[in-house]
This record gives sequence, structure tokens and C-alpha cells, in this order.
Amino acid sequence: MTPMIDILLVLLIIFMVITPMSPDGLNALLPQPATKQRVAAPTTIVVQIQHRAGDMRPVYKINEANVAYADLSSTLQGILAARADKVLFVKGDPQLEFATIADAINLAKAAGAAHIGVITPGSVAR
Repeated sequence: MTPMIDILLVLLIIFMVITPMSPDGLNALLPQPATKQRVAAPTTIVVQIQHRAGDMRPVYKINEANVAYADLSSTLQGILAARADKVLFVKGDPQLEFATIADAINLAKAAGAAHIGVITPGSVAR
């Protein structure tokens, strides 16, 4: 009888060690819908990259304000420096190559964004 209890205790210890203590996963941050009380200052930063018909260069916007590509990094640094939460979202036009969107993500990360979310077409109600 004693050897059987020893085997059960060893198996119990093995299962306790193998079982993860805290589940690991991806933390997703979603943009919150705008309400009438948050009209004064937008809390969500959205960098939009839109395809311009007939031109190879895309149009960059930060919360509906046009920004030149050369000024994108410095503008984001100024916005993120004044914020406690360093969260922004990138919304790319489906007609653009992903390299263009990835470049904007790299600029945002270099500007100091801690968390960057990607908004796909159709994920936000218009």
C-alpha cells in the first residue's frame, strides 16, 4: 500500500509543476465608441492611412487632421508626450500594401507608443 501512495504523491507533484499558474495570452485594446460627454478632448488616437486615387503617396491623418509623412513622427511624439496612456490605433486602407501600414506602425513605436492596435476595415461603425 505504501508504494501506491508514493506513486500518487509523485504524480500529484508532477501535475502541479506542469500546470501553468497564470494563463498567458494576448491583451487586446479596442477603441471605445465616442459618447456625447467626451466631445472636448479625444481620448483615442487613430492614425489613418488612406489611398489617394491617381497618386502613389498615401494620405496620413491623425484623428481626421491631415499630416504630412515627414511630420508624422514629430506630431505623434508631441501628442504622446502629453498623455499618460501611450495607446494609439492604426487604420489602413485595404488598397495599400501592408509595408506602408507597417512603416506607420514603426514610426508610432519610435514616437513612444507603448500599445498599438490595428483597425481593420469594417471593424468600427461609421
